[in-house]
Amino acid sequence: MEPKRPSENPESFRTLLREWKVTTPLPPRFAEGVWRRIERTGVKASLWDALQHWLSTALPRPAVAVAYVTVLLVAGVAADYMQARYETVRVKGELGTRYVQSVDPYQKPGL
Repeated sequence: MEPKRPSENPESFRTLLREWKVTTPLPPRFAEGVWRRIERTGVKASLWDALQHWLSTALPRPAVAVAYVTVLLVAGVAADYMQARYETVRVKGELGTRYVQSVDPYQKPGL
């Protein structure tokens, strides 16, 4: 049998965490150093900056780059397919109207 892990019994884990005390003091000016590092890295304020950061870190990996290009290609093909279907329906309707007019020139368009 496996021994119980603290995550399986949350109450005993909480009790253990409440009893735990840190006795080592923090280095001098620790909080100031933390805030300085936060300011230096800066917060990505806009979605565009976050996207650029993700692309610059993720795309150098070949698997992610291939997946990204594949998704873009599938999206492009799907958009082109939908546009082609729309154009086909439009042209078929126009050709049907022209055929009816060629058979009966006095026929009103759109009937």
